[in-house]
Amino acid sequence: MKKLTLALFCIMGTTMSAQEVMTPEMLWQLGRVSPLGISKDGKSIIYKVSTPDMQENKSNSKVYALPINGGNPTEIKEYADLLADKNKSSDGTWTLSHKEVKINSVLGKDFYPELKKSDVYVYDALDYRHWDSWNEGKHNHVFITNADKKSTDIMKDEPFDSPQKPFGGDEDYIWSPDSSKVIYVAKKKAGTAYATSTNTDLYEYDLASKTTKNLTESNLGYDTHPTFSPQGDLSWLQMKRDGFEADKNDIIVRHKGLDINLTGAWDGTVDSFAWSADGKKVYFLAPIGGTKQLFEVNFPGLTKIAVRAQQITNGQFDVNQIIGFSGNQVLVTRSDMNHANEIFSYDLKKKSWKQLTNINTETYAKLSLPTVEKRMVKTTDGKEMLVWVILPPNFDKTKKYPAVLYCQGGPQGALSQFYSFRWNFQVMASQGYIVVAPNRRGMPGHGVEWNEQISKDWGGQVMDDYLAAIDDVAKESYVDKSRLAAVGASYGGYSVFYMAGMHNKRFKTFISHCGVFNLESMYGTTEEVFFTDWDLGGAYWDTKNAAAQKTYKDFNPIKLVNNWDTPIFIIQGGKDYRVPIGQGQEAFQAAQLKGIKSRFMYFPEENHWVLQPQNGLVWQREFFKWLKETL
Repeated sequence: MKKLTLALFCIMGTTMSAQEVMTPEMLWQLGRVSPLGISKDGKSIIYKVSTPDMQENKSNSKVYALPINGGNPTEIKEYADLLADKNKSSDGTWTLSHKEVKINSVLGKDFYPELKKSDVYVYDALDYRHWDSWNEGKHNHVFITNADKKSTDIMKDEPFDSPQKPFGGDEDYIWSPDSSKVIYVAKKKAGTAYATSTNTDLYEYDLASKTTKNLTESNLGYDTHPTFSPQGDLSWLQMKRDGFEADKNDIIVRHKGLDINLTGAWDGTVDSFAWSADGKKVYFLAPIGGTKQLFEVNFPGLTKIAVRAQQITNGQFDVNQIIGFSGNQVLVTRSDMNHANEIFSYDLKKKSWKQLTNINTETYAKLSLPTVEKRMVKTTDGKEMLVWVILPPNFDKTKKYPAVLYCQGGPQGALSQFYSFRWNFQVMASQGYIVVAPNRRGMPGHGVEWNEQISKDWGGQVMDDYLAAIDDVAKESYVDKSRLAAVGASYGGYSVFYMAGMHNKRFKTFISHCGVFNLESMYGTTEEVFFTDWDLGGAYWDTKNAAAQKTYKDFNPIKLVNNWDTPIFIIQGGKDYRVPIGQGQEAFQAAQLKGIKSRFMYFPEENHWVLQPQNGLVWQREFFKWLKETL
């Protein structure tokens, strides 16, 4: 009898363990993988694993070396000598680096040195703040340092940045193959001109003559990610139109004085790229059909061979980064909605995958995972729209579940098989919610036309796309139509604010994080004016601009506040200068004064994102607390 009882207990324990689901607390215990590169001898992958330390409110990191074909990783303390240093000149005598340099007088003490305790900022033009920092007159500059530790600022006293702020790193500068020149990325505009333009260029600094020339002066949009082919041809990513940050991104190769667009005829946009060892192909990553996949395009030089881009991988996952190559293997990172990034190899000949790291495999093995389904929904204008539907673990179609419409930001951000540590569909579904995530108008991966349709039409067809998605899924017998929510951040937050005034009682609750609420004050306070100029159509005071006037009249959420009648949770970062704090404050004040159940959650030290571990966990807990209260 005791043996039988013990056996039953063991079976029950196994069953209970298998029923465990992902929680916010578990999410913030996962390791986060960051590849550093392939070792110089080609035998190992060097990567970092960062793990949040909730008690200390920071992340701890360890670095590992993993055999190139898989196996047991080894923790290493020093790794700089294991990796090729792209910032070293070919003869080893020079090193590239960057640091901030004080160029402009901005602070009170800059103008009045005797008033050192003043905390005044004085500006004569825009670009006075960017992303989450105020401009203190400092700019990133590229330096070359010789063996005697003597450094030269190759940008001298120019009030420009390289690397680009806020996210640029040493990928923004490289040596020429013979190390006689430095190629770097910069947007050589200042003040208001900087805030209203995306025109970055590639600049070439000649070490011998100490002169600089613009290599891409004729192109008015983004020129970024300079890379040399194995044959020494300069290549880079290029967008054509100034001011359009989500323009089609193409791979350009400068070969024998001519610029060849390798992806111009391909109906998509490139995220990143890498050359094959023989220089005959370029491999690149791009969104496609609600995923991100690996592609290749041939490089024919000046021959009459046609340039042809083709998709290499296919599946319900995202390929996020090309780490490098080893024989027939492409080493990449890969994720899906149920699994955070891990390192994989893909065999180009066998067309097969091999998972090389298992940072979180043991954790996922203990969980019952959500089911991710691909659904095609007919839009109001007769198009087919891909919608991801994430069903709770142990889903039972005979039961009824509440559903959450997820509204993606961007507005041109890809809604692919990403694994977010904030907007995490696995956690949402694991708390018992069906997640509906439509690839609505404005998303890359469905052709350039689909991607561009959202600009100047924020409250138009895209809103019909959202409602078509939730209405279609809500027809299922297992969806509780009386318990629908809409959530999102940035443009997704705008979508929530806008739908709150026209949803016709579809939704029972809303959550908006750093959402755009008032298009006029957004235009007057956001720091990248080129974005609002392009996507909203221009300034609200320009009465001769029909596109802008339509946007501010028809697509401004504040015009629909009189229709608000549904509980709403508003979240805002204090250091968010992309969608400044006033947007959230205005929305919360409107909801409160209208007597609508509402809540305001303010993160004074967070920007457009939530990065600190304890803040991240508060965000998750309050998110689900609100849904429990109102849904």
